[in-house]
Amino acid sequence: MIEDIAPAEFARRKEIDSRWQLVDVRERWEVETVAIAGTVFIPMAEIPERLADLDKSCPTAVLCHSGVRSRRVAEFLLAAGFTEIANIAGGIDAWAQDLDKTLQRY
Repeated sequence: MIEDIAPAEFARRKEIDSRWQLVDVRERWEVETVAIAGTVFIPMAEIPERLADLDKSCPTAVLCHSGVRSRRVAEFLLAAGFTEIANIAGGIDAWAQDLDKTLQRY
C-alpha cells in the first residue's frame, strides 16, 4: 500500500526512524533549482535501472514537484518489492510552503 503523506508527517517519521530514505525523482534542472538535503536523487526515467541504489529494507518516501510523478514511481517501487512506501503529497512545492519556507518555489 502506498500512503500519501504531508511533508511535515514525513519529517516526523524520519525523526522517529532515521532509516527512512527520501527519493527525489525530479529532473536534474529541478534539483539544481531547489533540493532537500539528504535525498537520493534519481530522475523518474532512471528508476528502473537504478533500483539497486535504493534499500528495499528501508521505509521509502518519494518526492517530485507536486506529487504526481512521485506517486507513479511509488507504484513502480511497490510492484518491485518495496513494502513501506509513502508519496509526499504536494511534492517539494508543499514542502516549501508548509515545512521549509526558505526553499525556492518554481
